[in-house]
Amino acid sequence: MKTIAKIYTDFPEKFGIPRQSGLVEGLTGRIVFEPEYRNPDALRGLEQFSHIWLLWKFSQTEREKWTATVRGPRSGGKTHVGVFATRSPYKPNDIGLSSVRLLKICMDEREGPVILGDGVDMADGTPIYDIKPYIPLCDCHPEASEGYTEKTQEHALKVDFPQELLVRYPKEKRDAVIGVLAQDSRPAYVMDPERIYGLSFAGYDVKFRVEGDRLTVVDLL
Repeated sequence: MKTIAKIYTDFPEKFGIPRQSGLVEGLTGRIVFEPEYRNPDALRGLEQFSHIWLLWKFSQTEREKWTATVRGPRSGGKTHVGVFATRSPYKPNDIGLSSVRLLKICMDEREGPVILGDGVDMADGTPIYDIKPYIPLCDCHPEASEGYTEKTQEHALKVDFPQELLVRYPKEKRDAVIGVLAQDSRPAYVMDPERIYGLSFAGYDVKFRVEGDRLTVVDLL
């Protein structure tokens, strides 16, 4: 597998990244190709598609051994399911798959063709293995069953972000950081209302506490 590009996002670490791509609008990423692949001809026609598939490397969750079962989403650590029945990174091959909205392709004098995508779920500097167009005719299956995930749908928290803290973020990042916090990044088996969590996003470390379905930001460092 060859790394063809890297994506640059607002997440310096994996904690806080949405569990799936497309869950939060405004989470953008810049895909910059490696020098060998900075040929504009390789992207000819891609601008006609609204979404793309990204195949990438779980660069922050490397393990020497894979695990056959993992904790099911939102199960509180009580239920284990087969690793191949999940999108867990703890598999024999550390490959991720994301569908993101293609915002634009631009030419940079130094970096060559650069892709800007929205709805990313990757850490800053994640290696990209491949890019493919999303084709609704064959990639979209409205009739598909959801298996056990139907009972563990993502739930959004109500976010209380004091204005005096929120204004430290640029306007274009404010909705995104609120959307990220609403996704509830805590492991399902760690639900301590007294604990203060820290989430790094777009240059700040957001300190917050969660009680019930309400998340309160207490500081921004």
